[in-house]
Amino acid sequence: MIRNATPADVPVIHEMVRELAEYEKALHEARASEEQLREALFGERPAAYAHIAETEAGEVAGFALWFLNFSTWRGVHGIYLEDLYVRPSQRGGGHGKALLASLARICVERGYERLEWSVLDWNTPAVEFYRSLGAVPMSEWTANRLTDGALVRLGTAE
Repeated sequence: MIRNATPADVPVIHEMVRELAEYEKALHEARASEEQLREALFGERPAAYAHIAETEAGEVAGFALWFLNFSTWRGVHGIYLEDLYVRPSQRGGGHGKALLASLARICVERGYERLEWSVLDWNTPAVEFYRSLGAVPMSEWTANRLTDGALVRLGTAE
């Protein structure tokens, strides 16, 4: 079962964000607090949205956290999937596919023309899973990021 996240889900979302960061060998970079996630998801001006995958017994199996982007080429919004995570004990049960299908459904219903995300090159199970759904890797594009000192230097340069 896939459902919209509620404020009561913030602690388990936070926990799974940290599990994902640990799996991706980047736990030291996962600094978001529960309060920050609560504000981002349920504050006065939500910046992101989340869906929860549950087992038949009501146990949280995974989550998808996403936000809207915009394509100047297509002229419409799309969805950028920031995190998709299914707990190891729940993998293979269809939860990841169900989460992605729920986001694809939103795109179709709202006229959004893209559902995009990033995946680490070494995460072979995820790469294969996404390809099995018809996802196309954007190999000619390189993701770029400014953080920490580089971001501050550029943001304060005159």
